[in-house]
Amino acid sequence: MTDRPLTPMLDRVDVPADLRKLAPEDLRQLADELRQEVISAVGVTGGHLGSGLGVVELTTAIHYAFDTPTDRLIWDVGHQCYPHKILTGRRDRIRTLRQSGGLSGFTKRAESDYDPFGAAHSSTSISAALGFAVANKMKGQPGKAIAVIGDGAMSAGMAYEAMNNAREAGNRLVVILNDNDMSIAPPVGGLSAYLARIVSSREFLSVRDTFKRLARKLPGPLHKAARKTDEFARGMAMGGTLFEELGFYYVGPIDGHNLDQLIPVLENVRDAAEGPCLIHVVTQKGKGYGPAENAADKYHGVQKFDVVTGTQAKAPPGPPSYTNIFAQALIAEARRDPSVCAITAAMPSGTGLDKFQTVFPDRIFDVGIAEQHAVTFAAGLAAQGMRPFCAIYSTFLQRAYDQVVHDVAIQNLPVRFAIDRAGLVGADGSTHAGSFDVTYLASLPNFVVMAAADEAELVHMVHTCAMHDDGPIAVRYPRGNGTGIELPAVPERLEIGKGRIIKEGRQVAILSLGTRLEEAVKAAEALEAKGLSTTVADLRFAKPLDEAMIRKLLSTHEVAVTVEEGAIGGLGAHVLTYASDLGLTDAGLKLRTMRLPDIFQDQDKPEKQYADARLDADAIVDTVLTALRHNSAGLDAGARA
Repeated sequence: MTDRPLTPMLDRVDVPADLRKLAPEDLRQLADELRQEVISAVGVTGGHLGSGLGVVELTTAIHYAFDTPTDRLIWDVGHQCYPHKILTGRRDRIRTLRQSGGLSGFTKRAESDYDPFGAAHSSTSISAALGFAVANKMKGQPGKAIAVIGDGAMSAGMAYEAMNNAREAGNRLVVILNDNDMSIAPPVGGLSAYLARIVSSREFLSVRDTFKRLARKLPGPLHKAARKTDEFARGMAMGGTLFEELGFYYVGPIDGHNLDQLIPVLENVRDAAEGPCLIHVVTQKGKGYGPAENAADKYHGVQKFDVVTGTQAKAPPGPPSYTNIFAQALIAEARRDPSVCAITAAMPSGTGLDKFQTVFPDRIFDVGIAEQHAVTFAAGLAAQGMRPFCAIYSTFLQRAYDQVVHDVAIQNLPVRFAIDRAGLVGADGSTHAGSFDVTYLASLPNFVVMAAADEAELVHMVHTCAMHDDGPIAVRYPRGNGTGIELPAVPERLEIGKGRIIKEGRQVAILSLGTRLEEAVKAAEALEAKGLSTTVADLRFAKPLDEAMIRKLLSTHEVAVTVEEGAIGGLGAHVLTYASDLGLTDAGLKLRTMRLPDIFQDQDKPEKQYADARLDADAIVDTVLTALRHNSAGLDAGARA
């Protein structure tokens, strides 16, 4: 464990009310200590580091200038909220980040009054803040809403949809654009900082309001010219014309690490009669920690690390990850077929497509945080004869469900969906768990839905996707490493809707979908030891089902159990429906479905999450024995031989 830094100033602050008692000249020391505390804590827990380091001063300034939690502070995505958590009464638990029973790695309403809105996905903050602001306006109660959104999150259409309606909130809404890639802003200098301070001041706003009132009395052409002159001058000085057109009063860009610039501007905006306001703040991801500043990804997400050297703890050597297996398999398909191309929504490294990009830079498209566009773009590519692979996390694909239905499924277009992070994901918790994709895809006509049981199966399924031109097809696979099985030298094109028998038995049938297969095999071994002959089937397909295999297994076994890493409504529901339609349960078959519980599971180690979800070998055995009315000590009287 790393030594904790000395933080005499930070020790005086438990909640923002304590922060606001400090003298302005003390805030620089407080911010420096806050940064060291974040580094120290994440060194112990791992998690998102660079994004939090980039907003240390901004977090300090917001809580100093605004009356949180009466003023509602909403962090977009929420992965940069560690400094915020430390300043809002959670410092004593900050070293439990992303651990079982500990603090969430994102904002979470149940955790604190200072987290008014939970977020772990992108581009929701302005919409939510607008809701808070308008609610306060309608109820006639005090309180502003402050949304902090990154320039990456601004690439999503939802952010602009919200800004287009922001006039309703008036001066109760403040949007802070945290620009940490210099993707919008010119270099920040003294002039732009000075201008920002001036144009956010009461005096300037008052003069401008007077000018606007006078201009309205001018004849039409002169009024229009005066308005354009005002906007043009401010746009030339500060680059805010786009935001002005959306109804915002634009201030910036300003240096997001200079408290002497930040606080006066925030206070001016806080007290402004005009609004809504957008403050353009330029920050540096990883600020103040050399290893993060020098890293290509600015230490976006890290393992536990040595604070002095920045060296991250390495996972023990093991099989390659499913993500890497997918990437290599897709590269192989692209070498074979020039029509294969790839699409990602701002996650090239997370989906493995950064490796594809090094080989085929002209055949990959990163559309930014725009999953809806990604899916419809892929549909257009498919309609024009390309073979697009849309690689998106399960939990992010939820954002594009209408496009999946309307633009892909109804038109029966052969878009290939590579669904990463299927099932439970460990430390990222419920917001990133891929719990619902089988349910929301297998209910759609025309779809083929596959789940890889191991990395060799994933290679076969990527090839099957590439060769499938009859409609949309999806393959799901989990986060983490594979099983260590040998990879096929030549991939096999799987027959659509056909599973495989892993082990033959007579009494118990375990029908597995996805990577719970390993646990199913363990359960079968335990059941065999109890005298129960057990079949294990890897269904491979949630849709279409292998009806012939399922009909045979349900007709010839006393107990059948489906096992899947997904929510209710998935494989188990489809098997039950099929069995019901054919009357397969009428003759006394004991049919059970095992799936994720109907809750949102908090963060923990994946193996613990699956044990809690009762999706491990022990739970499978218990389910079978309970169905047979056996106890765990052995076979009760009356059991069949």
